[in-house]
Amino acid sequence: MAMKFMVINGPNLNMLGKREASIYGNDSLNDIQDYTESTLSKMGHSVQINWFQSNSETEIIDKIQGLVESDFSALIINPAAYSHTSVAILDALKMLSIPIVEVHLSNTHQRETFRQVKLTAKASTIIMEGLGKNAYLFGILTQLNKGN
Repeated sequence: MAMKFMVINGPNLNMLGKREASIYGNDSLNDIQDYTESTLSKMGHSVQINWFQSNSETEIIDKIQGLVESDFSALIINPAAYSHTSVAILDALKMLSIPIVEVHLSNTHQRETFRQVKLTAKASTIIMEGLGKNAYLFGILTQLNKGN
């Protein structure tokens, strides 16, 4: 049976490829999705990935809460700016019993001071950052390779 992953993307990630390419690269979120899924397939992994993006904190919390009693294997989340500000998303993440992999395209420790504090990371199993689009791929691979 294929492992199931939920990927949640936060605010402004729908504008990837159009904003701050020097920080986030030229790929759109759809490009990252295609890259991640095709690379996993080429590696021989059969996975189901549900992708979600919202600029709304409420919608992100609702999506996380929907995972509480689900059959997903892990959550990959890029909370974007909410990672630095949202106690509400942190509280929702704490309800989950599945692994949580927090990803960030850029290395937040090389950026503004306020980006170096990640509230949501307190509920995360793993944090992947500074890897560009590979953060999603490697985040999923960490869960596929557990126990190997």
